[in-house]
Amino acid sequence: MTTAAQAAFGTVFTWNSQTVAELTNIGGYELSVDMIDVTNHQSTSGFKEVIAGLIDVGEIPIEGNFKYSDTNGQIAMATDAAARTSRAITITFPSSLGVLSGTAFITKFKVGDAAFDGKIPFSASVKITGVPTFTVTASTGLTTPFFTVSGAGTVIVPTASGSVYDYVVNIGTAIGTVTITPTATAGVITITANDVSQVVSTGVASTAITLGVAGSIVEAVISVAETGKTPKVYTLQLTRAAS
Repeated sequence: MTTAAQAAFGTVFTWNSQTVAELTNIGGYELSVDMIDVTNHQSTSGFKEVIAGLIDVGEIPIEGNFKYSDTNGQIAMATDAAARTSRAITITFPSSLGVLSGTAFITKFKVGDAAFDGKIPFSASVKITGVPTFTVTASTGLTTPFFTVSGAGTVIVPTASGSVYDYVVNIGTAIGTVTITPTATAGVITITANDVSQVVSTGVASTAITLGVAGSIVEAVISVAETGKTPKVYTLQLTRAAS
């Protein structure tokens, strides 16, 4: 299966709507739920019982190169740490992965560790107060009729839906290769099958995809990605009938 992994390079951290300069690492946020022990003398078979308590977002560490001229970023964080002032923060991941936002206090701020043969580093940790939000804008994806699968003069038009992303496409045993013709109003369309990826235009057939022996399944993945949005991914199980 084609991986959906994305490179982290280009992630941006902002403090009070200002980008903090020259960061080399931005920590993630981690939700944890406190457990309240409600075990009692009547707990079944001597097993402990718990109920869910409060939710904690934890701390988000950042680190990078110290930049004394970053007055609205690093230096502003130092000022706000001393004043115990909370500010709006955002972590904007590479364009297809979304934005984390919330309000946070600075719990740690550090400049230094000046080794004679090294750089002067900067680091800080922030803790979100209240409820954070994670916003993802999805690509439009495929549009009606979504896609057709063609082979040996046969055109298969599956019953497609905007909320369905996995399809089984039944293909006759006599058909050894097929093409896929996707339909989308926006975005780059990529079709991957047999470990080969190809970019195709809407309404244009892919190059031939070789099927396996009768009774086998070849997986094809259609990805539709618009700039600045999360791609939509569709999986087609190209199922060749048994002989």
